[in-house]
Order: sequence, then C-alpha cells, then structure tokens
Amino acid sequence: MEAKELIPDSLNEQQLLMLRLFKNPLPESLFNQIRQLAVKLLALELDETIEKWEAENGITEEYYEKLGKQHFSSN
Repeated sequence: MEAKELIPDSLNEQQLLMLRLFKNPLPESLFNQIRQLAVKLLALELDETIEKWEAENGITEEYYEKLGKQHFSSN
C-alpha cells in the first residue's frame, strides 16, 4: 500500500501546509523535537479546554478532593 493511500482526501489547509513543510525527511533528533513540541502544544490546548469546562460547570479543586475520598465500587 502506498503512503498516498493512507492520507484521507479531507485534509484541511493546515494539515496540507504541514505536509509540505516536512516534505523532506528530517534528522531523527529534529523530528523528535518537533513531535514533542506538538504534543506539548496539544496538551496546553487540552488544559485550557478543561479549565474552561470546569469554570462553566462550577468544578473546583474541592470537588475533586471530595471525589478522591469517595469509595467507588465496580459492583
């Protein structure tokens, strides 16, 4: 199976730009640095999303502490 077959037809403009940017292979160390940075950026975005959800739903640290002290049974 060719690599082209693995890429869906529905790539957005950002995905296409990233593919063009990294058209040529990078040294493994640079690729790993870029991958780590991408993961950090996605984690920051996830943190912001969770914080927004917590604020919208009145979820506090005390709520999490209370949950942590409860006993959850799988029965």
